[in-house]
Amino acid sequence: MEQRAVQLDRETFSCPICLDLLKDPVTTSCGHSYCMNCIKSHWDKEDQKRIHSCPQCRETFTLKPALKKNTMLTALVEQMKKTGLQASPADHRYAGPEDVPCDENICSKHDKVIDIFCRTEKKCICYLCSVDEHKGHDTVSAAAERTERQRELEERRGNIQQRIQDREKDVKLLQQEVEAINRSADKTVEDSEKIFTELIRLLQKRSSDVKQQIRSQQETEVSRVKDVQEKLEQEITELKRKDAELEQLSHTEDHNQFLLNYPSLPALSESTHSSSINIRPLRHFEDVAAAVSELREKLQDVLRDSWTNISLMVTEVDVLLSEPEPKSRAGFLKYSCEITLDPNTAHTILVLSEGNKKVTRMKKPQSYSSHPDRFTDRSQVLSRESLTGRCYWEVEKNRSWVYVAVAYKNINRAGEGDECLFGGDDKSWALDCQEKTYKLIHKKIRTSISGPFSSRVGVYLDHGAGILSFYSVSETMTLLHRVQTRFTEPLLAGVWVGPGSSAEFCKPK
Repeated sequence: MEQRAVQLDRETFSCPICLDLLKDPVTTSCGHSYCMNCIKSHWDKEDQKRIHSCPQCRETFTLKPALKKNTMLTALVEQMKKTGLQASPADHRYAGPEDVPCDENICSKHDKVIDIFCRTEKKCICYLCSVDEHKGHDTVSAAAERTERQRELEERRGNIQQRIQDREKDVKLLQQEVEAINRSADKTVEDSEKIFTELIRLLQKRSSDVKQQIRSQQETEVSRVKDVQEKLEQEITELKRKDAELEQLSHTEDHNQFLLNYPSLPALSESTHSSSINIRPLRHFEDVAAAVSELREKLQDVLRDSWTNISLMVTEVDVLLSEPEPKSRAGFLKYSCEITLDPNTAHTILVLSEGNKKVTRMKKPQSYSSHPDRFTDRSQVLSRESLTGRCYWEVEKNRSWVYVAVAYKNINRAGEGDECLFGGDDKSWALDCQEKTYKLIHKKIRTSISGPFSSRVGVYLDHGAGILSFYSVSETMTLLHRVQTRFTEPLLAGVWVGPGSSAEFCKPK
């Protein structure tokens, strides 16, 4: 029983951090006592977090509390030392099951209190374990380790709570964006419907005007023709009457009577109209129909070109940040697209093969038919496909000199000026691939690029995000150059081929 009293007394006057008898005891404002050096060292580690806590109850203090020596505890500890109760620091751990409260952890091997933590093996142990199988390991008191881990736990909770706040802000922003998208879409639909309604009303008005003009002119011309027709009919009646009189006179048998009546016949008046109506080979109103048909074709052309731009603007509405550029080849292959070359754009010195996927520069021109889309002086060719959205393709080249390019459809085709060469103006971008060197060309500006040389070039396009990237492709993919801009129209893929060279739009594998 005396031993139990000694044990309890020693536990009462032990430092919770070092587990030894208190040295220079100090008491915190929450009522717990520690060795002065132990609590100072503990708080020194917390200085960077600008918050301090009690290792036992974990009460926190914004300002580091001022420590004062506990004179009563100091006197009691000194008295314990004088009465012989200063056994080795581990003595207090030698307690039987009956000497320990039932809620304490007891080592099953040594039947001692488990109040030490082995950092080497990440487990809680008793004192005998620390000098036995855990000898030489990094050990601290369980309370000290708890304090350290509690601090880490609070840091992690702080990080998690901060992330929760950030995500809640993101969710709120996204909800606001949804509302903004809906408002914008609804207003745009409403405005578009009004504009199209106005266009329809305008066309209906023009249709009504044309109809009215035609009917008015129809009435005028018919009235004029009928007026002439009526006068001619009156003249015919009068002529028939005179003809009847002459016929009657011609049948008079009495010569004297004939001669007497003949001079009294009135002379034939001059006709107010030509003796023969000259009907021109009129098309009447067919020319008007032809003009309306021509208007329809022009409107169709305008609507088609405008619709392409309108459709592009709609598809480029991308509220969320664009998907990041792929980091792996498998990621790029998700956007792989098939490119075929348009023979009508190929310069006459180029020959297409492999299903219009390969182009080779020849020494002599080929017998191609004339076409307005054909490059007349630059050995270039464009794709059939218009490129929008996210696309990826690869070009395999041989020999020395090839430009891998993209261009707007309205790039100049005729002539040998810079505006006709890929990269020569603001309508195209080209990667100049020569012997072991690369250059990016745009608006005639040539930017030198360093990177591993390969016979295969990968091209990644994110049209909506305005990203155009060129990659050197071998066993790995290496970014050569990335263009960040705003594309205003769909793009076409293309290549310029140097003397004796060829290039093929191959299927990525």
